Amino acid sequence: MLKKLLMAATGAAFITLGVGEVSYAASLNVIASGLDGPRGLTFGSDGALYVTEAGRGGRGACIPAPGTGSGLSMCYGATGAVTRIQNGKQERVVTGLPSLATFIPQIPVSFNAFGPQDIQFDATGKPYLVIGLGSSPEQRDNVLKIPDFGQLIAIDRLQTGSSRTMLADLAAYEGLYNPDDTGGSLYNPYQNGIDSNPYAFLIQGDNAYIVDAAGNDLFQAKTDGSELKLLSVFPERPVTDPATGQTIAMQSVPTSIATGPDGALYVGELTGYPNPDKAARIFRVGADNQPVVYADGFTQIVDLAFDPNGGLYVLQFASNLLNPQNGFPYGELIYVAPDGNRKTIANEGLIFPTALALGSDGNIYISNRGYFSGQGQIVKISVPEPNSTVSLLAFGVLIPTSLFLRKQKSSNSVKTCFE
Repeated sequence: MLKKLLMAATGAAFITLGVGEVSYAASLNVIASGLDGPRGLTFGSDGALYVTEAGRGGRGACIPAPGTGSGLSMCYGATGAVTRIQNGKQERVVTGLPSLATFIPQIPVSFNAFGPQDIQFDATGKPYLVIGLGSSPEQRDNVLKIPDFGQLIAIDRLQTGSSRTMLADLAAYEGLYNPDDTGGSLYNPYQNGIDSNPYAFLIQGDNAYIVDAAGNDLFQAKTDGSELKLLSVFPERPVTDPATGQTIAMQSVPTSIATGPDGALYVGELTGYPNPDKAARIFRVGADNQPVVYADGFTQIVDLAFDPNGGLYVLQFASNLLNPQNGFPYGELIYVAPDGNRKTIANEGLIFPTALALGSDGNIYISNRGYFSGQGQIVKISVPEPNSTVSLLAFGVLIPTSLFLRKQKSSNSVKTCFE
């Protein structure tokens, strides 16, 4: 079951980013709003910023929402979209894409949507999308009967009415092989066995590299649809279930992928239930495709991006568990310098962020408020040169209390849009 997290913040919110050390003073500006579950952000060759909207679901066929015993359903609607942001204007250039979202009668918005999760372009400017699922291929094929879910797809042009070509069916692969079922002795009652949710990807040449957040794996697929190959499986870990005190298996839930300055792939994990603070890691995946921990101590990573200097931006969905005693779970943008030093760039005002992109203008762009329909934003963060004085981040935040939910401490669990 879900219950409201009765927290509100009004007026100006402040956070000290550093005292007596190199620190950043960042400002945050909203450049797009009213989005339905904004997810992946990518700049096109035209200089425009493109964002996928996972949508708001609809009143079509319904399947169980992720999470054993949640008792909730998510329902289909063709409400996913791609929005273009350019010259101060936002426009939905592709609409009618598949979307699943959960509804509760007492809440005026849908939430936890699965739909268009990420967008990338190849060298010719051709756009590609990954469409999430958050369920099994059996539910997709037998109940929803919408084959686009759980796939890498190509679209012929960025406009409504464009044709879609399915290239790689990651959900079907999960159903056939279930790669992360490695025979471990630990059981997690809050995880579904066969579960796929392609969440983020990148393109190098004619190859797409895709992380499946629910399948806990990394794939390589040809952009012409000719090949799909499993590269890596991200391991589970034993943790204590705070609800029962038992030792269970916590899944990795990889949600982000970036190419490092050394040419290797870097993958960030959200972590599965119980999402403990400071437990998320970043893996380096080299030529042998073996994931090796590159950095740890993060919380619920949702995106990564390297800058031209080899520094790494890490975006966290929430900086602590959704627990009132910990304060409001703002997201957090952290910069990891090439020497390993870490600095917080921004957190208050980042509310359930889901993706980031680095602009050629030196600014950082973030999909914000990505959990609820109609509430999504794209924000621009301007980061001046480092200074050694006390720096403050200040901006106004108005948070409607009805928009925030948390898990009850019970045997039931509701997974997020990543799992």
